Amino acid sequence: TKGFGFITAESGEEIFVHSSGLNVEIRDNDRVSFDTQEGRKGLNAINVEVID
Repeated sequence: TKGFGFITAESGEEIFVHSSGLNVEIRDNDRVSFDTQEGRKGLNAINVEVID
């Protein structure tokens, strides 16, 4: 509900995600696929989708 959060990549890296980068609603512990884009403060997750 904040409009942003973080995704933990398989490498353990925390990647920022904003609601504008989501293609679907995600919840804690969902497995997702995503692309990354360089942002002002590091990597941003974009094109985020839930995977089964």
